[in-house]
Amino acid sequence: MIAPAYSLRDGNSIPALGLGTYGLNEQAGIAAIVSGIAEGYRLIDTAYNYGNEDVVGEAVRRTDVDRSDLVITTKLPGRHHGFDETLASFEESRRRLDLDWVDLYLIHWPNPRIDKYVDTWRAMIRLREKGLVRSIGVSNFTVAMLERLERETQVVPVVNQVELHPYFPQEELRAYHDEHDIRTESWSPLAKRSELLQEGVITALAAEKGVTPAQIVLRWHVELEAVPIPKSADAARRRENLDVFSFGLAPEEVEAITALSRGRLWGADPDTHEEF
Repeated sequence: MIAPAYSLRDGNSIPALGLGTYGLNEQAGIAAIVSGIAEGYRLIDTAYNYGNEDVVGEAVRRTDVDRSDLVITTKLPGRHHGFDETLASFEESRRRLDLDWVDLYLIHWPNPRIDKYVDTWRAMIRLREKGLVRSIGVSNFTVAMLERLERETQVVPVVNQVELHPYFPQEELRAYHDEHDIRTESWSPLAKRSELLQEGVITALAAEKGVTPAQIVLRWHVELEAVPIPKSADAARRRENLDVFSFGLAPEEVEAITALSRGRLWGADPDTHEEF
């Protein structure tokens, strides 16, 4: 199964569900990513700070799927903010990935106290203009930060990857994204290390539709037109996570899941959190 794709505002596209790679390392990580691509994943998400860009690159080399059919994402670390620093960091990432181009390049965290994310964004615009990056976006940015990028550079990110799950549905931010044609990506889409998959509304819907609680939650993301990027080293679970396009949720079912909202789980508020 291959996920359908959404068009991005820059003319490129992004699959409706991707494979997270945090923690997928060494030979086992390569094997998991190669298998994930064979199973139908086309969006592969990594980051400089995950320490596995070389693993992702090796998996891309080993797959039979054409490079142009894959969307490879990586992210700039906070310690490399700044115009020249961003250009240099990207070349490090590209060398480890061993790719001619990166499909989607994101600022991993805004680090507002450092206050270099606008200069960083200008460098990412330059990388796109040079053809080294197909699409540019951000991660963990607030509405105010997105507005500042547009105001100071006239370029709007095509993606904002943020913590998003039924406990933290980010309704105000998603509404802003929709208004400005920014695609929402969901990290921690299953709210791992929480009791989300044991919630009564989710288990009841799973039983009714003959699917798993994880599939219900991932379908909730799809109904919101957000792009979840679940990670799994287990082949059966990866296939299950991708198999969420053969059933749907009614609007009232989506609303019932969204009503589980309780707030951010991981404490990483973009206004104060710093990532280096």
